[in-house]
Amino acid sequence: MQKADEIIRNLERKQYAPVYMLCGEESYYIDMVSAYMEEHILDEASKAFDQMVLYGKDLPGADIAPAIANARGFAMMGGMKLIIVREAQTVKKWDALALYLDNPQPTTILVICYKYGNPDKRLSVFKNIEKKGGVWMQSDRLRDYQMPAWIRDYMQQRLSALSRKVDMDPKVPQMLADYLGADMSAVVGAVDKLIVGMPDGCTKIDMALVERNVGISKDYNVFELQDALIKSDVLRAHRITQYFASSKDHPMVKELGILYNFFANLMLYHYLPDKSERAVAPVLGISPFFVKDYAAAARRFSAGKTFHIIGYFREIDARSKGVNNPSAKDADLWKELIYKILH
Repeated sequence: MQKADEIIRNLERKQYAPVYMLCGEESYYIDMVSAYMEEHILDEASKAFDQMVLYGKDLPGADIAPAIANARGFAMMGGMKLIIVREAQTVKKWDALALYLDNPQPTTILVICYKYGNPDKRLSVFKNIEKKGGVWMQSDRLRDYQMPAWIRDYMQQRLSALSRKVDMDPKVPQMLADYLGADMSAVVGAVDKLIVGMPDGCTKIDMALVERNVGISKDYNVFELQDALIKSDVLRAHRITQYFASSKDHPMVKELGILYNFFANLMLYHYLPDKSERAVAPVLGISPFFVKDYAAAARRFSAGKTFHIIGYFREIDARSKGVNNPSAKDADLWKELIYKILH
């Protein structure tokens, strides 16, 4: 099994496998690798004759056989032939691939893009892909807590590629992760937009830059709400939650989930024997930069109070979904929650 960057490094060295199975719940890496192949393996003159993109949904009888028939043909321009099958998750019949793996066409590169899941590796056809010299890439969706670090690394790679030395507010990756979730394609689009929108002479990516280019408010976001709660700033907490209640970009279930995670982590923090940044950060799965927020929150909310707050979140979350709540609106539920947390 290979990762996307390993596959691309081998492609750059012109080390090709006969078959590539690109699969998984996260489509970003599948798209990245297949797009690289489509762009770089063949020269422009050869693409018109020896490069073909097929779609699983268009294959008659949901059978991979037509793609395999094309893969068996010789390259018209005398070099390599590239066959890419997109949306292969809709294919039901794989017998032709099983036969092809026994004797693949040496001048053909067959790429199968199987998105939003994985083929059944208990089937012999899929067991044999790597055994027969093919490449298997499994693109798993990152967990929410892994996204901030991934975003930070991606931003640094993009900035490095552009030879730009720019500082980054540690809140930015976390905020993008909270706002965009674990959709890598959406995150990459937002980060690229953010970097392209950096003015000449910009020395720091901060929340103001994010607000201008991505649309996330630097004043009305979950970080500011957490800060308001920690500082017992009732007025600011109510302003932010009322903004959430009036905005389609801040559904209550999402914002409650982010805040819930903060207080769940706070409960863990209370019982950690070592509360140094080095010890706390890996246990809570956060950047060391944010440990100070938990230290401040622990001074404001005791372990007992934190326990009750977690219960308030569960109650409000249920009511926001209509459980024992025939009429209360999000704005009212937010107001009630803030009151219970701060009193």
